[in-house]
Amino acid sequence: MARSQDTLGFLLADVMRQMRRIYAQRLQGTSMTLAQAKVLLNVERHPGVRQVDLAELLDIQPITLARLIDQLSQSGLVERRADPQDRRAYQLHLLPGATPILNTIAETAAGVHAEALQGVPAAQAATLMTVLRTVRDNLGQR
Repeated sequence: MARSQDTLGFLLADVMRQMRRIYAQRLQGTSMTLAQAKVLLNVERHPGVRQVDLAELLDIQPITLARLIDQLSQSGLVERRADPQDRRAYQLHLLPGATPILNTIAETAAGVHAEALQGVPAAQAATLMTVLRTVRDNLGQR
């Protein structure tokens, strides 16, 4: 079997690398880094997420996440609260100041997604999303 750079893994990696680069470029005009944006989005999706669980979800080291949370906290976007079930752990919550930043991130994402899917019929784009969710779910079960 010939080795190809058009395998699923290569294509997904190429697309993600290009999308990350474009996201980072478009966020340069804000005070937000791509890493900080990913943290904010995930705290929005998982209100009260424990810091250790978020590090695992983002596949980053807990100390790296702690630094990002420190930055976001100092900017008035996120706060740590003691976990009522485990006082040694912290839950993460968005502060009202995060709303305009999240709106900017959403607008940026919509622009990148529109650019990425330019020329792709809506039905094919919907199928792509369905297939990618299935792939994610299949791999997430491992």
